[in-house]
Amino acid sequence: MNLAPTDRGADGTVVPDREKDARDLLNLTALALGARDIAGGVTPTLEKLVRDTAAVGSAYFQADRRLLAFRVRAATGEMPQTPGMQAVAAHGLPGDTPLMVALQGSASPLFYDDTRLSPDTLGFPELGVASLAAAPVRDAQGQLLGAFLMHTFEAHVWQREEATLFSMISSTIAALAGRLVAEEEVRVTRESALRALGLALEARDGETQGHTDRVTSLAVRFADRLGWTEQQREALRWGAYLHDIGKIAIPDAVLLKPGLLDPEERASMCSHVQAGVRFAQALQFLPPGALSVIQDHHERWDGSGYPRRVAAQAISLQGRLFALCDVYDALTSPRPYKAAWTHERAISEIRTQAGRQFDPALVEPFVELTETVSTGPGQDA
Repeated sequence: MNLAPTDRGADGTVVPDREKDARDLLNLTALALGARDIAGGVTPTLEKLVRDTAAVGSAYFQADRRLLAFRVRAATGEMPQTPGMQAVAAHGLPGDTPLMVALQGSASPLFYDDTRLSPDTLGFPELGVASLAAAPVRDAQGQLLGAFLMHTFEAHVWQREEATLFSMISSTIAALAGRLVAEEEVRVTRESALRALGLALEARDGETQGHTDRVTSLAVRFADRLGWTEQQREALRWGAYLHDIGKIAIPDAVLLKPGLLDPEERASMCSHVQAGVRFAQALQFLPPGALSVIQDHHERWDGSGYPRRVAAQAISLQGRLFALCDVYDALTSPRPYKAAWTHERAISEIRTQAGRQFDPALVEPFVELTETVSTGPGQDA
């Protein structure tokens, strides 16, 4: 049991603290309103359910329409250590699971004191779940998006106050979870579209096949190692997808030239940064950090880069970080005018350029990163 002794009367029933529950609900609502993702929005709710009811564990399952399943997006407390539950954690609950079918047709939470006694909870005893409560989460059109579940390992009669708390919290947070799901789907759609734009450029510019995904992955790993937030990493990722999108405006004679560029051609190629910024600014949902990647990734620490010729800290941190990743991948990838460099040769050049082309404070952390991850096709293991 997770209920403190003061939460129960002499007869063993839950003694409600309605003022505390109201305060908690306000706090949970505020957290869900301020969250940027599902886990951040619903985990505090799951923790309260485990803390203030007999439930030993709680989870939020979300529909994955591609897999026709409901996958775990957040969980807290104890989970059964059974092979079946491990499979659920990895692959989710099939969409035709009787419980999910029951939730499809239910407007309110469902409570099962003994999962052996209801056809709705078929399969749950084998998972190690003895009693269960489930609440539906729906979108604005009423479609089932997911469900809050809480469980015990021994049969338990859900008390009225537990049911009231679960119904109150789940119904309030479910509406906010629906909003978070919708916003997440929008972000996923946008990110897919941005990546597709980057890959479309690769289809035209054959020399950079795979460059977009490699450099994006490396940049995000670097940012993660530096402790950037998820929001900062998302902006970096979106900017990385579009960092060279301005090359769409570069003539084929320049972009696809299999040799060194003359000064006029070089100027044309350099103009891709301004073209990329103009293109990105038209996508009004792009965060400033993404625009900084596009604008600053060809600037140099000593001020000799382009297009703005700014130096040192005047270059955005996003631009300074991404420049290292972009150049490293370019060096270790084959191009029409050069063979791929080895990892060692590329790192030697990057160290030489510390304080010239690159932020010297970022070079050694970047070198350490490249010793633990595998990126460009020319890199030695």
